[in-house]
Amino acid sequence: MVQPESTEAFKLVLETALLAAPAPLSVSELRRLFDEEPGPDFIRRLLGELAEDWHGRGVELIQTAGGWRFQTRPEYQVYLDRLKEERPPKYSRAVLETLAIIAYRQPVTRGDIEDIRGVVVSTNVLKTLESRGWVDVVGHRDTPGRPGLYATTRKFLEDLGLRSLTELPPLTEIERIMDLVEIPGSVSENAEKTVN
Repeated sequence: MVQPESTEAFKLVLETALLAAPAPLSVSELRRLFDEEPGPDFIRRLLGELAEDWHGRGVELIQTAGGWRFQTRPEYQVYLDRLKEERPPKYSRAVLETLAIIAYRQPVTRGDIEDIRGVVVSTNVLKTLESRGWVDVVGHRDTPGRPGLYATTRKFLEDLGLRSLTELPPLTEIERIMDLVEIPGSVSENAEKTVN
């Protein structure tokens, strides 16, 4: 392997690896591209420069929980959807409500989710989220029956383009959106019923 001779050459190697990678790459993975591993701060600086180089283009360099990746800009997704013959899966309200509860209240048991939603959670709802790789059992509550504790996964963050759960919209914003849409039986409505 040949060591790049200039900062621009380093950036080209990083850019090539990130464009070819099927999943986000961490700074430590990117450092291994070179014979003499450059420092993590140097790699982060180059990643910042690359992100700036791609600013305003149809593709952007972003940092997620799993590392760095190139992705298409969200505002152009409507055009890319026209190329797809297959439709993305539509998730039921029960699946989306359950995912929201897990994301904002994790770790939670199935019973916790049922208490908040006010209805029984179907096994298929949790299996759908687990098969998508968005939630997983991360432990068990120390109570009779030792129910599983569900939490979101790194894939959940990556698929949403988030670095951490702190980047989720605040619950007040979710409630405002739900009020605008007026979905009967929404999470916030059911949560209020459970509290009262």
